[in-house]
Amino acid sequence: MNTEVGEHDPTNAYQSLSETTAQDDPRWAFGSGFEDVEAEIAAPVPAGVDPADLAAYCLMLGDDALVYSHRLSEWVSHAPELEEEVALANIALDLLGQARVLLARAGHVEGAGRDEDALAYFRDQWRFRNVALAEPSDERDFGRCVARLLLFSTWRLALLQRLRGSADPVLAAVAGKGVKELAYHRDYAARWTLRLGDGTPESHRRMQAGLDGVWPFVGELFRTSAEERRLLEPGVAVDPAQAREEFDTVLDQVLGAATLTRPDRPAMGPLGGRAGRQGVHTEALGHVLEQMQGLARRHPGATW
Repeated sequence: MNTEVGEHDPTNAYQSLSETTAQDDPRWAFGSGFEDVEAEIAAPVPAGVDPADLAAYCLMLGDDALVYSHRLSEWVSHAPELEEEVALANIALDLLGQARVLLARAGHVEGAGRDEDALAYFRDQWRFRNVALAEPSDERDFGRCVARLLLFSTWRLALLQRLRGSADPVLAAVAGKGVKELAYHRDYAARWTLRLGDGTPESHRRMQAGLDGVWPFVGELFRTSAEERRLLEPGVAVDPAQAREEFDTVLDQVLGAATLTRPDRPAMGPLGGRAGRQGVHTEALGHVLEQMQGLARRHPGATW
C-alpha cells in the first residue's frame, strides 16, 4: 500500500481507528452516531419512569453486549482464517460500542457517579445483568462460535428493531444504529451456518453439535424481568417474548436451508426463579471477568 503520509485511506481500518480531529470524540468505540455523546447520555429520564428501572434495563442490554464482545475477541489469532478474525473482531467492536453507551447511560441515570469504565471493571459478578448465552467459551470450536452468534444476533436484532421507538432517547439511538450492525452480524452468522451445515459431512456434524451445545441458553432470552415489565407501559422497554416469533421464523429459514435440525433440548432453567437478569450466572462469567477486569483492578486509576 502506497498511501502518502497524512492522506486518508478509507480502506485502512487501522488508520480510521487512530485518526481523530478537534471535533472527534477520541473514544471512538462509543459508536453511537451522537454528535454530542455526553449531552445525549445526560438526557432526562422519561416521565413516569423509575430511574432505577431504566438503569437496570440499560445494564441488561449493555452487559449482554459487553460480555459477548469479550468472548468474540478471544477468536483473534484463533479463527480458521485471517479474514474471519477481522470479521469477528469487528463484530466484537460493534457490540463494545453499544455496551459503552448503554453502561454510560446506566451510570448517569443511577446517579452513583460511575462511568462506563467503573461499571465494566469494578462490578462484582452478581451485579452483572447479562443473559447466560453471552458467557461460555466457544472452546475454539468455530461451529459453536457460529451457532452462538446466529442465536445472539437474531435475538438482539429483533429486540433492537422494536426499541427504535423507545421513549428513552439513548435506547432509541443505540437501537437505531445497532440494527444496522446486527443485520450484518446475523447475515455473517447465517452465511457460515449455511456453508458449514450444507457442506461436508464433518462440517455438518460440527455445526449441528455447536447448535446443540448452545441451545439450552435460548429459553432465558425470552423471559421478561420485573424491570422490563414496569418499563413497558411508559414505552421505554420492549417485551422480549414479542421477539420470539421473529426469532423462530429466521431460525427455521436458516436451519432449513443449512440442512440442520432445530435442537430438541430442554432450556436451562432459572435458579429459584432467578437467572442472569437477576445476577445469577454460570461459572463461565467469573472467568470472563477475571480476564476483563484484572488489569484495571490491579492498577486502579491508571491511565495510558
